[in-house]
Amino acid sequence: MDAQAGGRLKGNTVYFDVPSVGGTENILMAAALAEGTTTIKNAAREPEIGNLVDLLSAMGGRIKGKGGDTLVVEGVRKLHGAELAVIPDRIETGTYLIAVGAAGGEVTVSNCNPQHLPSLLEKLRAAGLFVEEGPDRIRVARRGPLRSIDIKTMPFPGFPTDLQAQIMALMTLSDGLSVITETIFENRFMHVAELRRMGADIKVDGHSAIVTGTGRLSGAPVMATDLRASASLVVAALAAQGETHISRVYHLDRGYDNLVGKLSEAGARIRREKEQVS
Repeated sequence: MDAQAGGRLKGNTVYFDVPSVGGTENILMAAALAEGTTTIKNAAREPEIGNLVDLLSAMGGRIKGKGGDTLVVEGVRKLHGAELAVIPDRIETGTYLIAVGAAGGEVTVSNCNPQHLPSLLEKLRAAGLFVEEGPDRIRVARRGPLRSIDIKTMPFPGFPTDLQAQIMALMTLSDGLSVITETIFENRFMHVAELRRMGADIKVDGHSAIVTGTGRLSGAPVMATDLRASASLVVAALAAQGETHISRVYHLDRGYDNLVGKLSEAGARIRREKEQVS
């Protein structure tokens, strides 16, 4: 599809029925150079939105309402260059924290922002993990058995959908029953079948997955279906007894930089083999 504007865009009111990160970002960028005022209602509030607002403002944009669900953009004629630091990846951070919970031990994740993961940190504490926050670091340790917790994915500051698969892998190791409900994306339980191959007891009922913690997983050949499913299988493999072979891990490259190296430095026995991409 080829879309072109017949001249300068004009500001208007945009309302999202469901907060959308990508939608909010695209409207923000379009509105920054549109003629007049654009009001974005029920805007996404994820930290990435605030980072984009900071960049556009540094480039000469006029935006009010950062951090809230209503953004008001006064269009300008042009933007100029600017320099701004990109915020840490909160999903990468969360994945490593969950991995420690699954495998055990104690790790400090640095160069992160604890304020970007409020719901995850509270859920990890509820699951029995020790979590200590610093200005730009998070220390996590597993010092006892895992407790089962319920999860419901929600827009920020709720539990991130991009950590749903990873927390499900963690709950397979808990003692009890967990209900994980996905409210953001359809068909995001494709990792369930692969976790079952490793001995997980998971039943899917509509938008919810009922996880009965078995306390243990076994290594098996499994296949990644998408980025976050790939991460969940790595988390599960770190805790499983025996060796796990995960195929199609090229999905990981879209969201994790040197995952194998970072986990290896933390003591994981993990290696990446060459695979054929079909």
